[in-house]
Amino acid sequence: MQKPPQRVALVTGLKPDKVAHYEYLHTNVWPAVTRIIKERHIRNFSIYKCEINGQPFLFSYFEYTGTDFDADMARMAADPEIQRWWKETDSCQLPLPAATAKGKIWSDMTELYYLP
Repeated sequence: MQKPPQRVALVTGLKPDKVAHYEYLHTNVWPAVTRIIKERHIRNFSIYKCEINGQPFLFSYFEYTGTDFDADMARMAADPEIQRWWKETDSCQLPLPAATAKGKIWSDMTELYYLP
């Protein structure tokens, strides 16, 4: 029996002056980025945007179907094309204080409820 996927949810801020650029990037995702994400066993990957008190935020959700999350994420982070993509997208994002303290862009979220 195959184990269920690991569900991952993340949140970060979005710089107001970079909203249009971020949206452009994600309506024109580079094919190599999509390929690499799939190779790292990520499925059902979505990014949502919302505004809270006039500030744009991003919410990301994906399912990981591999067997070694940390190794797959390290391999993805080491890929030159992903590094180039993140250079574009990271400059648009505004990390929450907890993420900044850890040297990250995205903050982990805790699942409170799941209905399969």
